[in-house]
Amino acid sequence: MNRNLTDGINLLSKLNGKRIFNAFKLYSSYYFSKTLKKPIQWGMPLSMEIEPTTSCNLRCPQCPSGLREFTRDTGMLDLNLYKKILDEIHPELVWLILYFQGEPFLNKNFLEFVKYAATKNVYTATSSNAHYFTDEMAKATVQSGLDRLIISIDGTSQDTYGKYRIGGKIEKVIEGTQNLLKWKKELGVKTPHIIWQFIAFKHNEHQIPEIKKLAKEIGVDELGIKTAQIYDYQTSDEFIPENEKLSRYSKTDDGYKIKNKLLNQCWRMWRGSVITWDGLVVPCCFDKDATHRFGNVSKQSFKDVWKGEQYNSFRNAILKSRKEIDICTNCTEGTKVWSE
Repeated sequence: MNRNLTDGINLLSKLNGKRIFNAFKLYSSYYFSKTLKKPIQWGMPLSMEIEPTTSCNLRCPQCPSGLREFTRDTGMLDLNLYKKILDEIHPELVWLILYFQGEPFLNKNFLEFVKYAATKNVYTATSSNAHYFTDEMAKATVQSGLDRLIISIDGTSQDTYGKYRIGGKIEKVIEGTQNLLKWKKELGVKTPHIIWQFIAFKHNEHQIPEIKKLAKEIGVDELGIKTAQIYDYQTSDEFIPENEKLSRYSKTDDGYKIKNKLLNQCWRMWRGSVITWDGLVVPCCFDKDATHRFGNVSKQSFKDVWKGEQYNSFRNAILKSRKEIDICTNCTEGTKVWSE
């Protein structure tokens, strides 16, 4: 069976009547909100991102975690806080991304997070730089019930890979991937669905044919080519690919501009939310420094935050003029160019 189809069937297996009805309520409220230009929220999140940590072992130059440039605190998600959150939101929740900033596997409780979500029949996904997948950790990860694992590999040689993944070793990424694939085979399981993610930059775009060949040789389930978010795209094109199809930005006489037309709507504000390691509720993954804070689930229920005045005020601002919201100005949807 096609491995993407297998992953899709696995995701669908998480659905039940309550979750399907909740998804219908969410989309209906989103549709009416767009039509009436007024925020209406009838459901609870069907997808969530919860941050295991802001710490990272690498120093990627377009990442606030890698640059150590956060104004918010760095720390680790507490297991008890995580269970409190999941106990509240799991009845309607379908998809849980255990990642926001940082390297998730630095949190010693990461696999406990996964296992607890599995007991709630929630689809789990995460993203990793794959530097910690020793044979033992790879086996434990496969046994945890993790459904999807995105592995960052932005090159086929150390020189190319290391230009962005500063401090990283490509041989560790390949070895870690092979360990995971070995244990999937030995344990006779289909999960996690392993995706190699190649972020396209100017310095590595020429290696796309090579990464496609390598991914096939290694045997990953999927290869994703992703466009890069560049913070200083207006003033620097150091990382922006020459091939405009691989870029979120288009070249103009004055430099670059984002391709996204920034319509006054955003499905993300209705379908889900992001919670930082210390319980802050923020709108989406583009608010990396948690500048828009709607509440804190270590002190209040998530539902109170989700239905609260601050959240609805932000949704209202989206519907009125999205281009005036700072985190939206460098946002794009459909960031993956293709998959193999």
